[in-house]
Amino acid sequence: MAGHSKWANIKRQKAVVDAKRGKTFTQLSRAIIVAARSGVPDPALNFQLRTAIDKAKAASIPNDNIERAIAKGAGTFGGDHIGLEAIRYEGYGPGGVAILIEALTDNRNRTAADLRMAFSRNGGNLGETGCVSWMFAQKGVCVVQGVVDEEQLLEASLEGDAESYEMTEDETAEVFTDIGNLEILSQTLKDKSFKVTDAELRWIPGNQVEVTDIDQARSLFKLIDTLEGLDDVQNVTANFEMAEELIALTFA
Repeated sequence: MAGHSKWANIKRQKAVVDAKRGKTFTQLSRAIIVAARSGVPDPALNFQLRTAIDKAKAASIPNDNIERAIAKGAGTFGGDHIGLEAIRYEGYGPGGVAILIEALTDNRNRTAADLRMAFSRNGGNLGETGCVSWMFAQKGVCVVQGVVDEEQLLEASLEGDAESYEMTEDETAEVFTDIGNLEILSQTLKDKSFKVTDAELRWIPGNQVEVTDIDQARSLFKLIDTLEGLDDVQNVTANFEMAEELIALTFA
């Protein structure tokens, strides 16, 4: 699994120099709405909803906003009905980098138009469904902090039916599993006294495109920033790798 966390690491490093962290209130609220609608509106019985709420709280979204989003998803908020649908878009960035965009929208025509403009203005192209998704596999990922004994992490991961794990930083690991096993793995790690700070589904590229040109790097980050800035966009994943020195130069 070596290298599976490269994009996640790049995003974390980019966040440090770019000073743009987390999701907007709108994006996180929409994730709660969809999670509440797709299952029971009780976080104790809905892992997807519980995870969305945890992320919202981590971003300091007020409890009132969270409760309102749950009510909207459950259809109990004053008759308010938001017809959000989850759509995956695909395209190519500068240098042929493959990009997957996960969106929640109440107007797919508007979302597609916004994405197409973002790509065209930043050296990329919005493609057809399936043009790049074959390069990615969706996995469940648990982010674990405070790992001081890697052997204990290995044992807990195996007990939770994990496929593998990767140390990404000092005392921080990412544990990978099948998407249907994410809740079980997360609970197993917690039962073994590990601190699980995030549990999410992530698209992981099977291969990476190396970016070495600074102008191309800047164009690529500008495209990703533009895509992530759209309210309808929940997540952006790309299959490039880049040296830390180049990332730092890009934002110098």
